[in-house]
Amino acid sequence: MKKQDSEKDNIVLFPGLEQRLLEKGLEYLHEKKYRQAIDYLEQARDLDPDNSEVYIGLVLANFESGHTQEAKRLAAEMLKEGLGEYIQVMDLYIMIMVQLNEYKEIIATIEALLEEKEIPVDKYEHFSKMLQFSRNMAENHTDTSSTEANVAESKIERLSLFAYQDPKDQMLIAARLAKENVRPYIHEIKLYLSSKDGHPFQKSMLLNILREQEYDREVEVEKLGMKGEFIPATLPEIHEIKKLQEISSLLESQLESDDPVLYENIKSLLERNFFLMYPFDPQPEGASAWAAAYQYLAEAYYGLNGTLDDYCEKYEVSAEETTAALDFIKKIEEISYPII
Repeated sequence: MKKQDSEKDNIVLFPGLEQRLLEKGLEYLHEKKYRQAIDYLEQARDLDPDNSEVYIGLVLANFESGHTQEAKRLAAEMLKEGLGEYIQVMDLYIMIMVQLNEYKEIIATIEALLEEKEIPVDKYEHFSKMLQFSRNMAENHTDTSSTEANVAESKIERLSLFAYQDPKDQMLIAARLAKENVRPYIHEIKLYLSSKDGHPFQKSMLLNILREQEYDREVEVEKLGMKGEFIPATLPEIHEIKKLQEISSLLESQLESDDPVLYENIKSLLERNFFLMYPFDPQPEGASAWAAAYQYLAEAYYGLNGTLDDYCEKYEVSAEETTAALDFIKKIEEISYPII
């Protein structure tokens, strides 16, 4: 028991652990590994129980994995506790009730919102359409397949990707796109991927959706100061990226036996960063420089006083290459937190 407590304390002390758990959970969610996503997100909720992004991730993971009642319970808990943007959470709650065919409850909920004038002007038409749709469904008992098609149509008439700055909205758009054919939206997706604007995290999610749907035409991608052309259908999954595997292997050989907690935390940081870089392979080319930079940065979080040269010597790599990798990691870390 004491050993477990000690290990737990070590994990909590690592700076930003709840954010890293959240990002890992969201990555698993996007990869459709829902059980793993739920595990990580529940750990993040234990550390930060008032984080609305964690709750939304849990709602989506449970919803996608078929645990619809649990997704509804979590969404209801968000509404009760005032977590997240009220109308957005309510929209999610209604989406779940549609899946459960609870049209009478949807009708009562939307009518109450209209009566209390809780619906913003820009959302009024959407909720009015959903109300009419639910009334029709309650009266006509339309089959489930028709229900899902109509909901999809009402949910995404067009993407307006550049209009969504809130990470929670971006996650909802990505979750919806993952369940339908994205080709009708390919022009807008291409514009978003090739622009200097837009968040790298969102671009990675869109690329993965295109890869999963085997989109076999070239798209231009710009992010993190890098620009290139890729065919999504030929891209590897995140965990299959060769450089990621090589860096992880080097870190594992140095740390897993002596400090497994540190290794797991560095690995989490590494995977998050590579998700943001995806599908680019930034310089320096060698995995050793990146391994040295990641260990140096992680141990600096703990206040350890090793010099950069010490890590360069450990991984047999030049200070110049390691510094280049370290600078890039810091650049990514500066922009990665706002998505959470």
